[in-house]
Amino acid sequence: MMTIMPRISRLTLPPLKLGKETIGRRIAHLRKARGYTQVELAEKIGLIQNLISDYERDKLRLHAEMVIRFSEALEVSADELLGRTTSEKKGQNPSLRLLRRLKKIETLTAPQQKTFLKTIDLLIKGTQGVQK
Repeated sequence: MMTIMPRISRLTLPPLKLGKETIGRRIAHLRKARGYTQVELAEKIGLIQNLISDYERDKLRLHAEMVIRFSEALEVSADELLGRTTSEKKGQNPSLRLLRRLKKIETLTAPQQKTFLKTIDLLIKGTQGVQK
């Protein structure tokens, strides 16, 4: 029986312009922007937290199925996950972290909410004065 060895390619491909961010860093960035912990993302995909950590640290390479799984879990296109495009939704959808905090605010009594919102308004006015 004869074994066939793969040929070494002489083809030189031009480099892709994907920016300086690695895919792992992009996954971590997208995960944090959506307010997920590594454990939460792992559960959403069906993995364990250690694997999410390995992907984020570029210890593991994404194959096609994992690109799809991460894209669906993080609610981005495969192109965005891979760094080919950026989201047009930026700024339109609040992060999950913000939504969780809003739910906690909704549990406050009406007077507590009013006081809380006044405090936020004062903070915003204060930071606007600093920026000018």
